[in-house]
Amino acid sequence: MNDLAAAPDLSVTQKARRSPRAAPAYDGIVVSGEHSPAPPAPGPRIAVALGSGGARGLSHVLVLEALDDLGVKPVALAGASIGALFASVYAAGMPARELRQLVAHTLRNRGEVMRRLLAARVGRISHLFAGLGNPVLIDAEQMIAGFLPDIVPETFEELGIPLQVVATDYWGRCERMFEQGPIRPAVAASLAIPGLMRPVQHGGHTLVDGGAVNPLPFDLLRARADIVLAVDITGGHGTEMRGVPAPFEAMFATLQIMASSIVGEKLKNGAPDILIRPNVHDFRVLEFFRFAAIFKASEPAKDEVKRRLAAALERVL
Repeated sequence: MNDLAAAPDLSVTQKARRSPRAAPAYDGIVVSGEHSPAPPAPGPRIAVALGSGGARGLSHVLVLEALDDLGVKPVALAGASIGALFASVYAAGMPARELRQLVAHTLRNRGEVMRRLLAARVGRISHLFAGLGNPVLIDAEQMIAGFLPDIVPETFEELGIPLQVVATDYWGRCERMFEQGPIRPAVAASLAIPGLMRPVQHGGHTLVDGGAVNPLPFDLLRARADIVLAVDITGGHGTEMRGVPAPFEAMFATLQIMASSIVGEKLKNGAPDILIRPNVHDFRVLEFFRFAAIFKASEPAKDEVKRRLAAALERVL
């Protein structure tokens, strides 16, 4: 198992809106604080929506790499669940290739990942026998505190790229969108998968996973860009198509089916300009430790983004 302190140094940009300070370090990875973002390039405005889907969402990193390779800087980002997490890091200024290295470095050390998750656990074994709930229940805000890199600022206003994060208002039975104020509780709420993570109290609302109401929030971006690119990871299933699934798997897969149905209905009312569906159907919601296989399966999507975005830019120009 790799020692976290032995990780190579990576130079990562920090957005100009943040006050200059010493370069932060996390997991042995150094983040540079000396960078001012270049002004947006002239030409068509491009916005990107990253959808919900658990470990499948690692494919978002490859899509963001394609944008970096093309020299394209989005004018806006929107994300739900795992999409909100990666969008927040990218909007803060971390290049996608360095984000991929950070993900791989973190997930290679299973022991450290489990230690952080256990530190965020609020459920107790006694709760199971008392009928009080899930003994492995996780506090989403504590989990975010353990995994979100320091490059992400405290507020949305400090981000280099405007970001909208979607969560579900549990009691209001509706969507809540956050684009101002504290980032971390909004991202934590968007990630709060029912049954796995405790709902988040934020902004006077009780919030759960954004994928329950808007798993692919491209609709939030239509008025903000000339070209909207959306990454859908909700559909499809693996090659195993028979038998009775395990209880946990059945719960998460059912949430994915619901999310896929929502996306399908949204597409009937108007699709984004570019819809990317990485071939990650064989991966389950919590299979984050299969990151290398997910990255490999997502490589064709990276090429597809480059090809289709270049074609869309030609049409607009």
